[in-house]
Amino acid sequence: MKAIYKSETLEIFTPDTSSLELPFVGGVVAGFPSPADDFVYESIDLNKMMVRHPEATFYARVKGQSMVSDFTEDDLLVIDRSLEWTDNKIALCYVNNEFTLKRLKIENGKCYLIPSNSEFPVVEVNDENEVVVWGIVTYSIKKH
Repeated sequence: MKAIYKSETLEIFTPDTSSLELPFVGGVVAGFPSPADDFVYESIDLNKMMVRHPEATFYARVKGQSMVSDFTEDDLLVIDRSLEWTDNKIALCYVNNEFTLKRLKIENGKCYLIPSNSEFPVVEVNDENEVVVWGIVTYSIKKH
């Protein structure tokens, strides 16, 4: 991954869309698995699965606490700039010369940027602030 933007609150990377086939064991049962399932293997390519539009897709690393109910520090996000933004989508937005991650709320003809942490303010998109919806989060990858 090549960093194209880095600040205290965000890192944005271009994805490596090369092919990488990994072993994949179908559905994982959280109970008593069948012994026959031990030998069922497929392959999966995470790039093909998560990157639908390579020219418009970026990765971003979560920093800060404004979306703490949805993401934790250092989660990796897949962001697609080609997707239409609609109500309740989580978006990477450029607000007053700074990137921020927020949930979109469209209500009564107005658009709001909603943090999942109540300690952060809701931002109404209007003529007084400079807002660009930069891309829509399509996947998040957590380290456990």
